[in-house]
Amino acid sequence: MAKTSFLSDLVKTSGNDFASTLEDGIVSDVNGFIDTGSYAFNALLSGSLWGGIADNKILAIAGESATGKTYFTMGIVKKFLEDRENAVVLYFDSEQAVTSPMFQERGIDTSRVAIFPVATVEEFRHQVLRIVDKYIELPKDEQKPMLIVLDSLGMLSTSKEVNDTAEGKETKDMTRAQLVKATFRVLTLKLGKAGIPLIMTNHTYDSMGSMFPTKEMSGGQGLRYAASTIVFLSKRKDKDGTDVIGNIVHCKLYKGRLTKENKVVDVNISYDSGLNPYYGLLPIAEKHGLIKKVSTKFEFPDGTKAFEKAIYKNPKKYFTQEFMDALEPLVAKEFKYGMSGEEVEEASEE
Repeated sequence: MAKTSFLSDLVKTSGNDFASTLEDGIVSDVNGFIDTGSYAFNALLSGSLWGGIADNKILAIAGESATGKTYFTMGIVKKFLEDRENAVVLYFDSEQAVTSPMFQERGIDTSRVAIFPVATVEEFRHQVLRIVDKYIELPKDEQKPMLIVLDSLGMLSTSKEVNDTAEGKETKDMTRAQLVKATFRVLTLKLGKAGIPLIMTNHTYDSMGSMFPTKEMSGGQGLRYAASTIVFLSKRKDKDGTDVIGNIVHCKLYKGRLTKENKVVDVNISYDSGLNPYYGLLPIAEKHGLIKKVSTKFEFPDGTKAFEKAIYKNPKKYFTQEFMDALEPLVAKEFKYGMSGEEVEEASEE
């Protein structure tokens, strides 16, 4: 105890508001997760079907135009509000891409969402830091669950660029990358202390500096280090015969601190019914032997056989609680770092 007291005194003496002993918990500790509405996407981000987005980290969802970044984000917003009665969402919009009807049509409680139009990195930084500082000052019993969204980083300009444009200057703004880096360097610590997650959408482009083009995010290298998790999206059309009924979105973990990088899952977004929570689970279950492919059908542990489309059209018939419990340790083995066979067996027994 004496050592702990001595160490605690040193922490206080430092004057560092973010410092604490490991025994008391530290800023970077994850205390919970936000369900994304997709079991496969939850697995990719956290290594658990029941996990999702870490409750105090920055998630960047990046992709080319029309890959469903905003749609995906709004689905997470809906789930976040549904699961937390008193929660609120602060939605910083730099694209003027969202409208009130878009939220209403998706069943999002608009009374708990505030929209903040922003045009520059400086505006976003100033406003969000003021809000987070105010939140931290509140007594714990007055702090409501809060989610911050920036849609999107790629469209944020800078004050210099705005002024140069107004004056007719055509010189390239070389300050933006540094501004983005400085913004998230400060914001990362404050969000961790406040326990507030941030979801940010961003654009990608093809980097042509190597033999094979690779995808890069706009905004410079700063964001690559600031975001705890970065997911790149791409898509293909989902068809029923010749009719396009939605999109299959490929989600690749470009950066992850909780789960293995470069893993990929697919999620399905239907034009009629939205995000399918169960889509993407069959490949994981088959890979680890929970189900097997028999000709063109999947066979489940109880002997039931069905086509893939039939399974996803009536998922609750096949993805029972018993099945999901059996799949959970296999998901951990697939996505988490350092899961051995013995640990998987222990997790399944629990």
